[in-house]
Amino acid sequence: MPYSASPPPPSRIRWRRGRVTATGRRGRDSLELTVEVPDEGALRALAYPSLVGIPETGDEVLLNTTALAQGLGTGGFALVVAVPDRLPPDPEGSGHLVKARYTPLQVSVSGVDEQDTKHHTLLAEADDLGGMPVVVADLHSALPAVLIGMLATDPDLKVAYVMTDGGALPAAFSKTLDALAKSLVGVITVGQSFGGDLEAVTLHTGLLAARHVLGADLAIVTQGPGNLGTGTPWGFSGVAAGEACNAVTVLGGEAIGALRISDADPRTRHRGVSHHSLTAFGRVALGGVTLIAPRGLSSELGGQVDEDLAGQPERNPVVWVDTDGLDDALVLSPVPLRTMGRGYPEERAYFLAAAAAGRYAALRVPVPDGEPEPAS
Repeated sequence: MPYSASPPPPSRIRWRRGRVTATGRRGRDSLELTVEVPDEGALRALAYPSLVGIPETGDEVLLNTTALAQGLGTGGFALVVAVPDRLPPDPEGSGHLVKARYTPLQVSVSGVDEQDTKHHTLLAEADDLGGMPVVVADLHSALPAVLIGMLATDPDLKVAYVMTDGGALPAAFSKTLDALAKSLVGVITVGQSFGGDLEAVTLHTGLLAARHVLGADLAIVTQGPGNLGTGTPWGFSGVAAGEACNAVTVLGGEAIGALRISDADPRTRHRGVSHHSLTAFGRVALGGVTLIAPRGLSSELGGQVDEDLAGQPERNPVVWVDTDGLDDALVLSPVPLRTMGRGYPEERAYFLAAAAAGRYAALRVPVPDGEPEPAS
């Protein structure tokens, strides 16, 4: 049957109406709510004021409860789609970069790389990262640990975060970013993700903006909160970590891989070095990536990591990095360290690996001509 003649697919969104009974935590562009829904009771809900306005107690709201009903790890909220009786004002500004394109909630933002913006000429000519180290990680939960490793090594470094669209699209969904904002020179949302300090069409221009617009010494690349996996070798959103390494290499940066390591995950495929890391870095990152393994693991886990990485291609050197002092720094994290429902120190190996990648990157920052090399 021709596509055009096929019947429409079944409904893909679980819609509900409810009334706001309380407001809670407010982020940069997020507002937590309690919404009473007939026959379902009180639901936790999340609104993005830049999209739907600011719901108030007593407002009727339209909700998308699809992910909430599925019990997804990062889908613990009903999402406010609209406040029908009090629509927000029309957007202002000249942005022509549309994200979440052709969905009912597509948004228009001003891209750092689009015409008629003050940085367009700069990015039209920029073509190189000048050797800037870029740490690439599979999961958003690695972000604070990578940053801790960088700043524990050199607190004066300027670090940018580039958020890809493999997980949550709104940067405002991340409580981690609210807590880390003062430690970052800026957040750049690329692809279909949005809500950063800068918006970019692609990861490539996002990386160039980190270097040339924000003046970053280092960058961290991960997807937003949430990770889609299917238990198949290629069906996980973290595959994009390998593509991110390719972008770094093409632009003359140094790709550094933060390995996903665990001895706490009950799933065999994620114990030792996760198959996600082995696939994304070992089979997708064709330009090569330096893989960082942390010293200080138990002898059993360290041996497993060594064995897991033995099959990496020659283009992916493995560097074991000293982790003295990193545990103390991780304990003082400004944001709770959690991954897959487990925290620190239960998942110590995972967070230590991320921090070690950050430390290595900090030691690899190119030194301007005439300045001495840092002690390593």
